[in-house]
Amino acid sequence: MTLKKVHDKQPEKFEFTKENLELAKNILEKYPKNQKKSAVMPLLYLAQNQNNNWIPLAALKYIGKFLSMPYINVYEVATFYTMYNLAPVGKYFIQVCTTSPCLLRGANEIVKTCQKKISKNESDISENGLCSWTEVECLGACVNAPIIQVNKDYYEDLDQKSTEKILDGFMNDKPLQFGSFRNRKSTAPEKIKSKLNGAEDA
Repeated sequence: MTLKKVHDKQPEKFEFTKENLELAKNILEKYPKNQKKSAVMPLLYLAQNQNNNWIPLAALKYIGKFLSMPYINVYEVATFYTMYNLAPVGKYFIQVCTTSPCLLRGANEIVKTCQKKISKNESDISENGLCSWTEVECLGACVNAPIIQVNKDYYEDLDQKSTEKILDGFMNDKPLQFGSFRNRKSTAPEKIKSKLNGAEDA
């Protein structure tokens, strides 16, 4: 997405909804009164959830005033962590883990599938406005590699074929059930047949 397109989508104002304002006040109670700026990260996440999974500049300024801290300090935090999106993303925001365990299990093919199904370049929103994708570092589920995170959900144990089905579902606004695509429960070993007796072992 070009800088002009990002600028065009920036709202003039931002404030927490009534519900999120109560959540923000509850978050502040967890910190000493003289250290309320320490709440900047959860408040950024709250703003992102409220605003279609991205944080506009108006929200950064709003949070700065809310916490009595300079806007530039809020901006520094928001730009340091990749979990915060400072430009619009698709309704379904696909994060592809490309750290070593996922790469060894075929993450490059997942990236190519995203380029084919969604957009050639990272962060570009698909033509139908439903999806965008990006590469990220470790998502913390290495034993289920390769994986993608879509909004808050993990799709695990993927290959090119299963990734195509998943992305087709999102592109048609009909998400598939998240979880393991090798039918594992959590990180449990797959059931395999013993070569000795033909019985199933965990």
